[in-house]
Amino acid sequence: MTLTRRGFFGGSIAVAATSGLKGAVPSPAGKLQGFDESPDAKTGDPWEPFSDKKVRVGIAGYGVCAFGATFSFQDHPNVEVVAAADLFKDRAEMLAKVTGAKRIYLSCEEMVDKEGKNMDAVFITTDAPSHARLSIQALNRGYHVAVAVPAVFGEDQLALAEELFATVKKTGLVYALFETTAFRPQCFAMRNIYKAGGFGDMVYTEGEYFHFSPPGKPIDSYKGWRIGLPPQYYPTHSNGFYTCVTHKAFTEVTCIGKPSIQPAYQPGGNRYKNPYGSEIALFKTEEGGSARMAVAWDLKGYSGEVGRCYGQLGCFRERYVGDNRLIKDAKLIRTALPPGVENNGHHGGSHPYLTDDFIRAILLKRNPCVDVATALNTTVSGIYAHMSAMKGGETLKIPVYKLLPIN
Repeated sequence: MTLTRRGFFGGSIAVAATSGLKGAVPSPAGKLQGFDESPDAKTGDPWEPFSDKKVRVGIAGYGVCAFGATFSFQDHPNVEVVAAADLFKDRAEMLAKVTGAKRIYLSCEEMVDKEGKNMDAVFITTDAPSHARLSIQALNRGYHVAVAVPAVFGEDQLALAEELFATVKKTGLVYALFETTAFRPQCFAMRNIYKAGGFGDMVYTEGEYFHFSPPGKPIDSYKGWRIGLPPQYYPTHSNGFYTCVTHKAFTEVTCIGKPSIQPAYQPGGNRYKNPYGSEIALFKTEEGGSARMAVAWDLKGYSGEVGRCYGQLGCFRERYVGDNRLIKDAKLIRTALPPGVENNGHHGGSHPYLTDDFIRAILLKRNPCVDVATALNTTVSGIYAHMSAMKGGETLKIPVYKLLPIN
């Protein structure tokens, strides 16, 4: 698989940027799943200022989902967006316009090479095959990194997973995977219930990421990387309902893939030699429990992201059922957002919370919620799940990544 994008390099272009240029965030693809959810108006404690410093951020990527602008970096009181990058000039210019970036570049690589001390951190929302490589490059240049999912992409990148993990540990910089599950309201509640002991050890967890695409109408993507994509190469929206709740890992997997009736998931229909539009994985967890994590692109009639947790002391489906005395001090509702930051509803309203968490991690010198260990435990397990499916459901051991405990 060719990962280079150097052929699209171009020079930096100065862009007049003022707050007056910031505006709504148009998606090049129009309405997409995850972007059509109603904002959750419920908030708990008010947001409280935690620093008078600003993190100078460069944003790379304004593609089909317009992700570079939908996470509210441009609105956060502790952020200054200083640069914007995209392989296509018109998109780079639009990203700069809606975020207020002062400079644009025609690649993430060039932005990282040339911004120097003008920039503290980068947000990478490029094509999935480039995430790991660009993250490693930015870390090695001294930048904190936030990156869209997945952390690594496919069996060919398992070595990059090890390199990414080593690079984060070597540099000591903040690396955050922007897995939206982590700050969905139900996952936020489940994580705090778990931390408070309301579940005990987790016995069984379910996560489902179903995203139907009509035959012949795949979501657009750079060089078509989404076409025929093995479902478990993009597992984070399901796996996160365990890993982003417990910050623990999966240790083994057996996965069953169902041959698809859609042409994109048949022999010769995709670059991955992938015959499956649906893959259902059964994981053994670090706690000795089990988890069923399902990812499907070809199940007509339902699309969505949902999870459920069942522990020895309580469970969570639509709400918590257990001994409330165990969680009396746990925060089950997300705090209010910073002034000027709106809950746009995208992916359960998670986008601005991920940004706030990343900025807090940098300025308060702490681990983000989805740090490199949780990122890789969430992503790499899916790659092994697809490998299992391709071996007829053979049980495979999964590497486990460990850092210091989450704050």
